[in-house]
Amino acid sequence: MKVWIKIQRVTQGAKEEIVVAICDEELLGKKFGNFKISEHFFKGELVEIETAIKSLENATIANLVGRDIVTKAIEEGIVKKEEIKEINGIPHAQIFTI
Repeated sequence: MKVWIKIQRVTQGAKEEIVVAICDEELLGKKFGNFKISEHFFKGELVEIETAIKSLENATIANLVGRDIVTKAIEEGIVKKEEIKEINGIPHAQIFTI
């Protein structure tokens, strides 16, 4: 199972954020109502889902979109099922470290 992942380093003042965006392979570029899975934001590298999950270890901010990646994140204990939102039927999770 593959997903798209894009990792960006963003400096905000003195703090550096590591932003990880991951979406299920088949969702990239699709639009669901007002919710678009933007190639600009998510298209980086197409990787195995396990590789994407490992990349979350260093993330300070993460956006996960799609049934496959969100389900795997729940299974791995990265997010809780009750924290998942659905946008036009697509599972979405956001992770922030403070």
